[in-house]
Amino acid sequence: MAVRRHVLGDAHVDRAESGKTDFDGDFQRWITETAWDGVWTRPGLPQPTRSLLTLVILASLGHWEEFAMHVRASTNTGMPRDELKEALFHVAVYAGIPAANRAHAIAKQTFAEMDAS
Repeated sequence: MAVRRHVLGDAHVDRAESGKTDFDGDFQRWITETAWDGVWTRPGLPQPTRSLLTLVILASLGHWEEFAMHVRASTNTGMPRDELKEALFHVAVYAGIPAANRAHAIAKQTFAEMDAS
């Protein structure tokens, strides 16, 4: 939970936790244990690299809500914006120009919102 809070921020995690129900509570716990404790805490990659990989995968799969969330989270992990800019060329080549184009639009909007606040 500590890594999840560090990456996504307390406000996001608090909202997610308060929205849990009997229906999705087990699933939410599994996500926290598997993704945040099982993957994000592994020693093999630094957090900025994990952020970049996450963003590239989400863009390639077209998971735009999660993509925007992880664009915001990338600030917490120290991932440079220029690395995302470069990585989106890989998305264009390997996952398609429409995916990279949409990712650019969402990243630009998200960065603008972050810079304004």
